[in-house]
Amino acid sequence: MTDEIETPGGRWIPDAYQTSPGSVPFVRFVDSLPSSSANALEIALDTVLTVRGIELAGTEWLKPLGKGLHEFRVRHEAAEIAHMFGQGSVPAAPSRRGILLRLFVHFHGDRRVLLLNGYDKGADASERRQQREIARARRLLAQFKNAGR
Repeated sequence: MTDEIETPGGRWIPDAYQTSPGSVPFVRFVDSLPSSSANALEIALDTVLTVRGIELAGTEWLKPLGKGLHEFRVRHEAAEIAHMFGQGSVPAAPSRRGILLRLFVHFHGDRRVLLLNGYDKGADASERRQQREIARARRLLAQFKNAGR
């Protein structure tokens, strides 16, 4: 996955989902992360997800969960991701326990990727937590679809 080929039609546009009461689960997720994890997620979004989009499905980066829901997986630190995708050097802020993030997304419209919610699987890798987070992402996606966006 180190090629520099962009998807036809340009970059995917990230769109953080806002619930009807005005909460933005993606922002809450990012704000909860240590800086090394937040940096890795930012680089991964900018150099991987928005460039390659749905074409990542079936790779180590993107797992289809069914009914339009996907799990974007970040397993590398920011500097490593930047190096993998030819983005030059990024100041290293090593994580104490490594990076293992999950971000739930939905591809829609004219090259948009909806950022639903996420969690730090490195902090809690239990099956129960994983299923709870997937269920939450499914509820958020259903709200988005019911709102007719």
